[in-house]
Amino acid sequence: MKMILLSILGAACAISVQAKIVTKTIDYKQGDTMLEGYLAYDDSISGKRPGVLVVHQWLGLTDYEKHRAEQLAKLGYVAFCADIYGKGVRPKVVSEAGAESTKYKTDRVLLRARVNAGLAELEKNPLVDSKRIAAIGYCFGGTTVLELALSGAAIAGVVSFHGGLDAPSPGDANNIKCKVLVQAGADDPFQNPNDLAAFEKEMRDAKVDWEITFYGGAVHSFTQPDPGFVNPGAHYNEKADRRSWQAMKDFFAEIFK
Repeated sequence: MKMILLSILGAACAISVQAKIVTKTIDYKQGDTMLEGYLAYDDSISGKRPGVLVVHQWLGLTDYEKHRAEQLAKLGYVAFCADIYGKGVRPKVVSEAGAESTKYKTDRVLLRARVNAGLAELEKNPLVDSKRIAAIGYCFGGTTVLELALSGAAIAGVVSFHGGLDAPSPGDANNIKCKVLVQAGADDPFQNPNDLAAFEKEMRDAKVDWEITFYGGAVHSFTQPDPGFVNPGAHYNEKADRRSWQAMKDFFAEIFK
């Protein structure tokens, strides 16, 4: 019996050693601009698998998004963190983050070009099943993945976590080819009611397969333990974070069938 137990333990250890989350920094380009993304996957899984594009909040690509990518890799996905701002462009203070994010929010053509460049980098990965790709984003990134959908990207779905819903070109909702899940704080003071109403109308008019989930008591940045600034309107909410992550997993289970 002792030998059997030792054999079982040995096999379990071997499996544990074999299962390893591989992470890599990836340089890629959009036009002449060098970008620096982050790739994560489980090398114990063989064959192609779904891919998930992760888009950062207004501070640029940080350890927060890298951690999310690693979580996704543990779920069996190939995750790639896109870099919207450019290699080396990592705001350190609120004023810098505001200026950088505004640059792209006021130029949706450029924003779409940058996020589509990240998608293209994920799609060409040999481990990715290009017919099963989704994108998720946080705050600024939430707005960005919605722009990815509005651009007509041929992906399975997008998930926006506490992202802005403003869309300067509402007619572009007719371009959407994927399912849309929006996760929002019910008490987010930064969510413009007019944008919300317009977003809902755009989705209905374009007959998009869409859903909005509101989390009671949650404000902006509810998934981020450190949103990068001190503001009572942006605060971590453990319950909303946990529930929204589960909702994302359920969404993926549906779109990746």
